[in-house]
Amino acid sequence: MTSTSTLLDPAFDDVTRSEAALRRFLHGLPGVDQVGAEARAAGLGTRSIKTTAKAYALDLAIRMVDLTTLEGQDTPGKVRALSAKAMRPDPADPTTPQVAAVCVYPDMVATAREVLGTSGVHVAAVATAFPSGRAALDIKLADTRDAVEAGADEIDMVLDRGAFLAGRYLHAFEEIVAVKQACARADGESAHLKVILETGELQTYDNVRRAGWLAMMAGADFIKTSTGKVQPAATLPVTLVMLEAVRDFREQTGTMVGVKPAGGIRTAKDAIKYLVMVNEVAGPDWLDPAWFRFGASTLLNDLLMQRTKMKTGRYSGPDYFTLD
Repeated sequence: MTSTSTLLDPAFDDVTRSEAALRRFLHGLPGVDQVGAEARAAGLGTRSIKTTAKAYALDLAIRMVDLTTLEGQDTPGKVRALSAKAMRPDPADPTTPQVAAVCVYPDMVATAREVLGTSGVHVAAVATAFPSGRAALDIKLADTRDAVEAGADEIDMVLDRGAFLAGRYLHAFEEIVAVKQACARADGESAHLKVILETGELQTYDNVRRAGWLAMMAGADFIKTSTGKVQPAATLPVTLVMLEAVRDFREQTGTMVGVKPAGGIRTAKDAIKYLVMVNEVAGPDWLDPAWFRFGASTLLNDLLMQRTKMKTGRYSGPDYFTLD
């Protein structure tokens, strides 16, 4: 997965030179038609996907999962088991694809890295005082560097929503830039940066669009809906607004940025709705784990159950697959 998230358009140099300039730019973005966005999301959610298309969608969704455990009770044993499941989601069926990544707290990165090795499954770590983001910048940067040094391929940071909602856009922008720099590794490569907008706290779709653009201009490789700790988390209309943002950003800059809905996506039916939306709103280029992910803990089991049903004609019991 090659990062292209850099400021390619020199016009953004002027946009980010001052608080006033950045405010003018963000508030000059087209407003979101709330009724229209919600109606379109609902309409796309009614599309019917069957037979071979459904089988393809189920495998693609599995490949897009960031298998996640972010609990205070996480243990090394749990992370090892989750990592093993990420590599072989269904041990009885070796044709089942691997997931995209295992997402853990920074102190569990080394454990996940040890199990995953060179399997191709990435290690993602939440950082920057997840989930609140309420910490000094030096603490957030240390959090990020520790995770990268321990072997994280991806960093999921949280937007400073307090600064953003107070209109301190430049502060939020500069913090993302600093975290992006902290993602650099000693070998000259860089961990990919996902910026969590926490859309449930942003109050309006216009704010979601502005936060997405701010994150992308600052160097985000992905924009992500939620921490999973705040409700509402991922929703179809919010994800639609974010997909429009990445589409428009690429049209303006030539830079492609990924999208990750996270929190509350539990069923294969829901996942397929998101895939339809990706194809229709952003385009087929985003139908790839390099550009679209699901942050989830329980979604994988339902995808596996539906996959088994399509192959065997019968449902497995809910306890057929390991509970995460």
